[in-house]
Amino acid sequence: MILKTLYVVRHGQTDLNKQGIVQGRGRDTDLNEEGRHQAALFYKAYKNVPFDKIYISELKRTQQSIQAFIDKGIPYEKLSGLDELAWGVLEGQPTTPPNKAAFLKLIRNWLDGKLDSKFEGGESPNEVKARQLDALQIIMSHPEEKEVLICMHGRAMRLFMCLLLNKPLTEMESFPHQNLVLYKATWDGTKYEIVDFNNANHLK
Repeated sequence: MILKTLYVVRHGQTDLNKQGIVQGRGRDTDLNEEGRHQAALFYKAYKNVPFDKIYISELKRTQQSIQAFIDKGIPYEKLSGLDELAWGVLEGQPTTPPNKAAFLKLIRNWLDGKLDSKFEGGESPNEVKARQLDALQIIMSHPEEKEVLICMHGRAMRLFMCLLLNKPLTEMESFPHQNLVLYKATWDGTKYEIVDFNNANHLK
């Protein structure tokens, strides 16, 4: 028996996304025109789902992505545990070859199991997991909320999926994503199951 269904989406496109610039917890950016269009398409596709609650990060791009659902009167809550990973000194920096090399090196370290690695001023995957566990505990502590919409961020979403499926964080790259893509997970009281993987049909 399904006790809860989580609809987990990444926020819509921002200008930094479009420019390929690293954007983490330290950049509170707005959706751009394409991002607002993606948000409208997602709403059109899922407006009839009877969501009981919405959870978003504390960064405004997540709220902007699902504002139409909030406008319907669905209650929502901001959880800092859903914020994007902080990239520290690399945030908002141009994608120069040295910056790109540093970014790729950090990702390789993570995939090699060095999950405490981080940029100066940033966060490690293990630190993000710790706050995501707190957020998940809050989300799952309301059995009356059967259909739940969660809007978060790309790297954080990869880690969140590992958390739900009890996979090591080194498998984070097995969860691809683009702006406003959907992962849908069910909870039967003992385990989570992904029933919709990287779904972008609503954006076509």
